[in-house]
Amino acid sequence: MKISQDAQIVHLPDVVGKGYAKFWNFKGRYRVVKGSRASKKSKTAALWYIVHLLKYPQSNLLVIRKTERTLKDSVYADLIWAMNRLGVSRLFKCKLSPLEIEVIATGQKIYFRGLDSPLKVTSISVATGHLCWMLIEEAYEVMDESDFDILDESIRGNVGDCFKQITLVLNPWNDRHWIKRRFFDVSDPENILAMTTNYMCNEWLDEADLRLFEDMKKRNPKRYLTAGLGEWGKTEGVIFDNWTVEDLSDLIPAFSNRYFGIDFGTQDPNAIVCINVDMGQKRIYIYDEYYGGNITLDVLTEEVKNRIGSSFITCDSAGAQQILELNNRGVWALPAMKGANSILFGIQFLQGFDLIIHKDCQNFITEINNYVWAKDKFGKTIDKPVDENNHLLDALRYAVEPLHFNTTATAARRL
Repeated sequence: MKISQDAQIVHLPDVVGKGYAKFWNFKGRYRVVKGSRASKKSKTAALWYIVHLLKYPQSNLLVIRKTERTLKDSVYADLIWAMNRLGVSRLFKCKLSPLEIEVIATGQKIYFRGLDSPLKVTSISVATGHLCWMLIEEAYEVMDESDFDILDESIRGNVGDCFKQITLVLNPWNDRHWIKRRFFDVSDPENILAMTTNYMCNEWLDEADLRLFEDMKKRNPKRYLTAGLGEWGKTEGVIFDNWTVEDLSDLIPAFSNRYFGIDFGTQDPNAIVCINVDMGQKRIYIYDEYYGGNITLDVLTEEVKNRIGSSFITCDSAGAQQILELNNRGVWALPAMKGANSILFGIQFLQGFDLIIHKDCQNFITEINNYVWAKDKFGKTIDKPVDENNHLLDALRYAVEPLHFNTTATAARRL
């Protein structure tokens, strides 16, 4: 394949290199590439988009990262590098404010957005052609699968002679990430290309670069599997490894020992967890969740009532006003006792059970997957969890608090 602009001819295999033929030619909806460091995955993606924007004059691209400010020094820089490598930089206009790249002749654009500004992601409309392609760089940073679903839905409609495609590029640090389950653990060759690459397909590395990986292989073979070979890694310092995901649909109607917890949110989401506890088998079934922010107390009340019926729900005691308002609206809402070391005590209590998570509780799966111990300034693990992406897990600790006292009557006496 060759690209020609103003009589200049570039032979693409000489520019792109080897190892990415399937990636380059695939036209299904999802193209997912995980790889080690120095595996060319980001640079190859940048080259592909510059070539294909020129090939398809009705196409437009949306580039996503978790945080918008990181785009300028990553994907934006890679796309400019790709233009220069292909010798077509004069065909593009690049702007920093707003961050944007335009094909001068046609008005096609590359838009850059971060998931920290979700409304900006969902409100993009193009002046020329169709928004048909999306690139999610460092896709491992997208911890919440529902965020991806929103992005997925934004690539829709008739795209004329173009084709719709979403590309995810990532380092595979955690084998329990939703990306593995959704794209690598399935077989759908028409819609999904899920591939693994590593540094050995990068013919432009020199001896010093290769020596780094060989040293890593000897010195830290566990890290080499992920950072060197691009294989799925294990999250270091994970707090819970006593959980599995199952389809609980047939079991839920028979659950008879149910407990409920809620973690209130303002900027953070409100998180509700519904569980059934089998004390004899030491099993906790997490069978339902609610995860959402920016809602009124009336809406939150309905979400709670629909789940707990006439039972009680244990609440984050920091939300004293919310607890009062829920009770005024007919919800039996009780504050968690908390107290000194209550987080560690709750974690230790939960570690004594098998946690069985319903397959539909995707937000809970995401949180427990990435719930890890914090580290001090020397990198040593400490007895304190990282305080982020833990809203449903906090709600779970509140839900099981009555069990610490062996009876729900203890909770009732707090009214």
